[in-house]
Amino acid sequence: MDDTIVNVEQAEGWNGDEGTSWAREWQHYDASIRVYQQVMQAAADITDGEVVLDVGCGNGQSTRAAAQATPSGRVLGVDLSSPMLDRARELAFAQGLDNVELLRADAQVHPFEPGAFDLALSRFGSMFFSDKVAAFTNIASALKRGGRLLLVAWQPLPTNTQFVALFDTLGAGRDLPVPPPGAPSPFGLADAGLTEGWLAESGLVDIAHRAVTGEFCAGADVQDAFDFLRGSTIAQSLLAGLDDDARAERLGALRDVMAAHETDRGVVFDSAAWIYTARRP
Repeated sequence: MDDTIVNVEQAEGWNGDEGTSWAREWQHYDASIRVYQQVMQAAADITDGEVVLDVGCGNGQSTRAAAQATPSGRVLGVDLSSPMLDRARELAFAQGLDNVELLRADAQVHPFEPGAFDLALSRFGSMFFSDKVAAFTNIASALKRGGRLLLVAWQPLPTNTQFVALFDTLGAGRDLPVPPPGAPSPFGLADAGLTEGWLAESGLVDIAHRAVTGEFCAGADVQDAFDFLRGSTIAQSLLAGLDDDARAERLGALRDVMAAHETDRGVVFDSAAWIYTARRP
């Protein structure tokens, strides 16, 4: 385990209650972004024998998918969250994957083996770096010459109605702070122009991005979706400080929104992400 952590605030959250919640709800989280996992797997185009780095691997779905695509290669998954890494190890073992290594490490500073990886990917993990240029520079140094980088990150808040639903119902009537562009948050890479600039500063080339839209599935039915989103870290932070009456009112509004989005595919919201690609020269 690498004890060098510079992204301290994020590490405290992901290695604490937030990470514990994500590890407990791993099935909900994986199901909610299934479409983006599928798109990322296709874009990664991993061939057997390649060596892959999965940054912010969380509960390990993307790590396991990469490992299955390169059975004679290997995959290193890194994350700040011990609870999620424990879950990732459990799931990799259950699938009999012996080409996976999972490590608690801060990818912003971790001393990766230079030039070791054919591909570095991150599915909704790279938005939380405190110093994005430092992080991408470090990751780039771990790539082989010509090695490629693939990131999936949320587009801005208004394009992601699952987040809008939470803020509009649970935060209604309050002036909520909005993280500045680039700050560690779910929208840390939402500005495509800024992100491409950071990647260029990191020494990467052939930088591009494209939009991907899809359904965010919050749950199988209204109760399932309500329980999942109500327990999320975002929801809990929005509910903090409310009295019992206000809390009940806001949660009732959230349940109404879940009902309005129920379909024969479950409770679904329109969502949007960017896929960023680049390579090491």
